[in-house]
Amino acid sequence: MRSFRRTRVLFVCLGNSCRSPMAEAIAAHIGSDVMEVSSAGLAALGRVQSLTELTIAKNGYPADELQSKALEADDLEAADIIVNMTGRNDFALFQDCAKVEDWNVEDPYGSSAETYQRVFEDIESRVVLLIGRVRKSVTGEFTARRAHEKGAGQR
Repeated sequence: MRSFRRTRVLFVCLGNSCRSPMAEAIAAHIGSDVMEVSSAGLAALGRVQSLTELTIAKNGYPADELQSKALEADDLEAADIIVNMTGRNDFALFQDCAKVEDWNVEDPYGSSAETYQRVFEDIESRVVLLIGRVRKSVTGEFTARRAHEKGAGQR
């Protein structure tokens, strides 16, 4: 039996300090069965904002492992899905457009705790939908593989 490889998802925002760490924390917690997640920033600030960590924790997700890191070419290559939250839909960095999803998500940097919560809820709902699509895709691939194996065994 072939081993299952989780879908590699990369969340990208500007500073990797608010939006993409939120998405990473949510996806890692509820989608780890089908996803291997990471995040990065175009101009990483080098730290996750304290309101980001507080908001993530307040909503029941672990935030202690999050780090702000710069986007590298290897990250883009390794990803199966790139979620672009930079606000730049025409950004030339994402050369393989087939694996890029553009999410228009408000940047809460420097805003109130209420704004962070609103942005978190927006991201959480999007991540839940993404995980659902990935799970459905994985189930479809598994079903197709099983049907193929059964057909091969009957020959």
